[in-house]
Amino acid sequence: MSASNTTQKLAEEKIKPFRLVKYFTFTSMALIFLGTLLLSMINTYGARTLLLQKREAYALALVENLNHQIFLQFAIPVALKYGKIQLRQPEQSERMDKVIRSTLHSFQVDLVTIYDTNNTVSYSFDPDLVGQKDLGGSGYQQALDGRSNFKLFQRGSWWKILIGFPKESKLIALAPLRAEKPLSILSGPILGIVEIVQDISEDFETIFFFQIRVIITCAAVMGIVFIALVFVVKRGEGIIERRAQERLRLKEDLNRALHLSSIGEMMAGISHEIRNPLGIIKSSAELLKKKMALLDPSNPIPDVIVEEARRLDNIITDFLNYARPRTPHFVPCDIRDIIDKNITFLLTDSRLDNFTLRKEAPENLPEVSADPDMLYQAFLNILINAVQAMPDGGEIRIALNSASDRVTIFFDDQGHGVSEDIAEKIWDPFVTTKETGTGLGLSIVKKIIESHCGKIRIENLPDGGARVAIELPIKQESSDHGHHSDR
Repeated sequence: MSASNTTQKLAEEKIKPFRLVKYFTFTSMALIFLGTLLLSMINTYGARTLLLQKREAYALALVENLNHQIFLQFAIPVALKYGKIQLRQPEQSERMDKVIRSTLHSFQVDLVTIYDTNNTVSYSFDPDLVGQKDLGGSGYQQALDGRSNFKLFQRGSWWKILIGFPKESKLIALAPLRAEKPLSILSGPILGIVEIVQDISEDFETIFFFQIRVIITCAAVMGIVFIALVFVVKRGEGIIERRAQERLRLKEDLNRALHLSSIGEMMAGISHEIRNPLGIIKSSAELLKKKMALLDPSNPIPDVIVEEARRLDNIITDFLNYARPRTPHFVPCDIRDIIDKNITFLLTDSRLDNFTLRKEAPENLPEVSADPDMLYQAFLNILINAVQAMPDGGEIRIALNSASDRVTIFFDDQGHGVSEDIAEKIWDPFVTTKETGTGLGLSIVKKIIESHCGKIRIENLPDGGARVAIELPIKQESSDHGHHSDR
């Protein structure tokens, strides 16, 4: 499978499970924020309504107190002194102004206007309004009928009024002024209508900034929750991506295993069929060599046939070893002894005179449960690869060490290392950089190490050359079963 196809499949596997989650996350966050704004506006509207209700009750209390003070301190004394009430007279007007201002002192009232029963302004904080008629409007008529009423006046741009932050807000209250009877408050006939104007701009401003603080707080909380959700989504996305990658890797491994299994079966069948006639060719060539030694000793053809038959037999052996790997026969063994056998075998080859094999191993290296013959074959393949990687000779270093439950073996050479384009598939069968060979050596090594529940990896050394690292468990959980099955 190509890298682009793998990346595309990974992207698809990654997007599918989380597309709905992301959509739900961002949509829910937007809805929650809009809901928060709406709830804030509803709460603000409720706060304004409650403010107006309290201000209306406050205005009625002012009217009641003002009605009582006007009746006691103005109406009765003026009626007794002058016989009738005439606010156009300066003395009566000044007395009325004194009573009203002293009564409403420090009560945050901007304007007080008193209408007579003919809708004419009899008194006002604003002298220009005195004497004007028909200024009361519909609220005057309702008050004249005995019903107190209120009107909210706001001034400013329409958008400021819409968001609850007008330039000026005033509450206008109109209520009847009544003549008091003994032991009864505000129960007499209506003498006139009083209009009280309160400036509540500061209250609206307080509510507006409270609303802003609520929105900012909610936005901050939503932002923190959003960041947390994004973090969770990203983390979950990473988990899904890793699982998808692992799933694709397992699919690739399964497909590769099925493919290699079919190749192995084919190789086993072909190798078996080739080996029989090859044996006949080899034995016939050896017989021919003996006869040619008497007739033409210098003729090299029989030697070539025997040598090539032997090489072909080795290739077939590799095919069979890969196609039909045997089950390990686990016994306690010393890795140092196996390495020594490998070194002894290689030193007998005169072609390796310019090579140095150096072994480094601690004295207390524990024994491992393994099949010594299979490990011998695996180590020999690694060493032969190291020799082939250094055509001009060099040093091969073999280092052994142990941990609590594992023995590690390092094979270091001084060759050119492993190129990047072949590093990922170096363990695959038929992959080789040499002109001769089957490319099955490292594949067989990997199968042997994995059959021992071990691990193997290859890497380039900083100073040049390659290192093959093998980890083998000291004890095998299935060693007893494998041992009994070979008996």
